[in-house]
Amino acid sequence: MSLTARRLHRELPQCDHRPAPYAGPSREEILATRRAHCHPAIFTIYREPLLIVEGWMQYLYDDAGTRYLDLIAGIVTVSCGHSHPRVLARVKEQIDRLQHATTIYLHPNFPALAKRLTDKLPPGLDVVYFTNSGSEANEIAIAMARLYTGNEDVIALRNGYHGGTSGAMTLTSHSTWKFPLPPAGRVCHAVCPDPYRSPFRGTPEEIAVQSVADIRDLIRFSTPGKVAAFIAEPIQGVGGATHGAPGYLGRAYEVVREHGGVCISDEVQTGFGRTGEHFWGFENFAVTPDIVTMAKGIANGFPLAAVVTRMDIAKAFATRIHFNTYGGNPISMAAGLAVLDVIEDEGLQENARIVGGYLKEGLRALQARHRLIGDVRGMGLMLGVELVRDRNTKEPAKEETLELFEALRELRVLVGKGGFFGNVLRIKPPLCVTREDAEYAIEALDVALAGVS
Repeated sequence: MSLTARRLHRELPQCDHRPAPYAGPSREEILATRRAHCHPAIFTIYREPLLIVEGWMQYLYDDAGTRYLDLIAGIVTVSCGHSHPRVLARVKEQIDRLQHATTIYLHPNFPALAKRLTDKLPPGLDVVYFTNSGSEANEIAIAMARLYTGNEDVIALRNGYHGGTSGAMTLTSHSTWKFPLPPAGRVCHAVCPDPYRSPFRGTPEEIAVQSVADIRDLIRFSTPGKVAAFIAEPIQGVGGATHGAPGYLGRAYEVVREHGGVCISDEVQTGFGRTGEHFWGFENFAVTPDIVTMAKGIANGFPLAAVVTRMDIAKAFATRIHFNTYGGNPISMAAGLAVLDVIEDEGLQENARIVGGYLKEGLRALQARHRLIGDVRGMGLMLGVELVRDRNTKEPAKEETLELFEALRELRVLVGKGGFFGNVLRIKPPLCVTREDAEYAIEALDVALAGVS
């Protein structure tokens, strides 16, 4: 039976928003202009690229006015919802007053957002450096760590992603995301603690212990015996929503600090309530990092990122002049302040916990019916569904993932994909997504999986 031959039992949930008629250039004209004038490294997804012209909360609209349920949120960036009225109002108010002023002048938004962020973090993490992207934030975090400790070597994780700039690319482990360029400093990649694809055997906690032992061995045999930092995403994003057992990060932090290093939590995707139970991803694992980096959901799509650390670490980065032209931009700061207000006032973290839990239960029920699903994992509204051809060999179902990706689009559900083999569905919607949306997504996945299988 073809996917289109079987009708879903439900429609997309009702939405009062009506998109404006689109009168811009056609999809073909835009594609032609991109091919002629945009860098070839910039890619699109889907066999027939979507022309997205409008967004409202958890939905996106194409040029024909077709509505889609957005389960990837601008690659985990739109936290409050597309065109959230309170975020837009705050930004418009700021645009009317002042578009840009650098940090060489005083402006109220800059320190106000810094304080609001530090109020959300454990005591001691109280100094903020604003940047434009997560890649920049991770680069600065590593520079701070090296200057503070006097050591150079950094431990990162296999399967991890930390950005696309020179230094961040060195931290990233995926060969698919790395150019054959000289590394920006010495970085060793430890075994990922993900129990589904770990080379180690045992329970998740036993795998965590062995994975930490790998960090200790790396320090012994691949460094001078001292390290500058350990950097890890509490839940890997591009890597496919993978994470270790609850005790992994605590043990890893202990080993790294024992060898002179500081611990960096890359919260670019896990921050701002996305994991549900806690505001920050690291809180799910009962650790306190020395440096926290953040971006994406911090400003609901406006370019903004930050590094937060202790004052003693921050001072090591103040021995030379360092300046970021757009870091602290009043408009981005206004967006960041509005995002924090919306997350708190509208209970979006709790919504991530409740709807994310319901969605995860539904995905696990699909796993029981569809052998293509090898693993369901993640927390809150940061979920991953790994597709395999054989549950015993765990052979990645790469082609089937592409088919499922296209089938879901036909059913008006947009997801991401990740993992080294591109066989993990990334389900990370805006935090305002509803239970009704989740029900629709689960049924659409059920229909699509039946067709692909």
